[in-house]
Amino acid sequence: MPAGGRPTVRSRRLGTALRQYRQAAELDQPQAAEIIASNQAKISRVETGHSTPRVIEVRLLLDAYGVTDTEVRAKLEELAKHSKNRGWWLEHAAHLGPDYVDHIALEDDATYIREWQPVMIPGLLQTPAYAEAVIADGPHYLDPERVAQLVKVRVGRQTKIDEGGASYTAIIWEAVLTHPLVNVEIHREQLSAVLEVGKRKNVTVQVLPFSAGILAGYSSAFYSFSFDEEPTVEAVAMDNLRGTSVLEGAEDLAAYANAYDLLRSSALAPDASAKLIRGILRSLKEDTS
Repeated sequence: MPAGGRPTVRSRRLGTALRQYRQAAELDQPQAAEIIASNQAKISRVETGHSTPRVIEVRLLLDAYGVTDTEVRAKLEELAKHSKNRGWWLEHAAHLGPDYVDHIALEDDATYIREWQPVMIPGLLQTPAYAEAVIADGPHYLDPERVAQLVKVRVGRQTKIDEGGASYTAIIWEAVLTHPLVNVEIHREQLSAVLEVGKRKNVTVQVLPFSAGILAGYSSAFYSFSFDEEPTVEAVAMDNLRGTSVLEGAEDLAAYANAYDLLRSSALAPDASAKLIRGILRSLKEDTS
């Protein structure tokens, strides 16, 4: 069972996939239970992510469901193997909400990460100084120890991008760049960092310009994740005052995939975005000189 009896992102993903393949094979839960010599209650727990099946059980179920795609089978077997693994972030668990843990687990598994950010510099691009400033000045009081821990977590999340473990695309509204949320010195350092990270082969930074008009208010910030070689959106996360919401329903995923495509098509190309950021950086230097 996942730690604490709470479904993990990985166990939920595995359970959802097994349920979909079972239904496609037109088998009910009692029939699935017979395949692994168990009972309906276990199949129910597996499909809701509350229980993790053994790899051999996953193989038997996929055989019965007629799933022959070797890549699909390998992915689901990996989920079964690692659904209960402790991620690096769990050493900070005392300072993290369970929804935030889900978000980080999604990032850690993802092959493609896309982010739309109309409010602040994306977390995966933030410098430690910028992260500390925006976390400390957030809507809820946090003691200095927790702020420091959350900064460590935010920087730790960036390792995935730094090491080229995922393809990352960020779309940032122009207002985020021209209207600093933090002091100008930190903001200048942050813009320079965005330019540097944007040079990496696995990173794309685009700016949604003011000329895009009302489109900037089309959606609040969100992140989408893909877990295979193809960038099909398989999960979406959104921050809110109470934590992080993770969406996995087909209609939700389609809506946010379409939203991101619309934002990206209206954003400046990467080279033009970098040119705009350099211009803003120069103007900030001139204003403080």
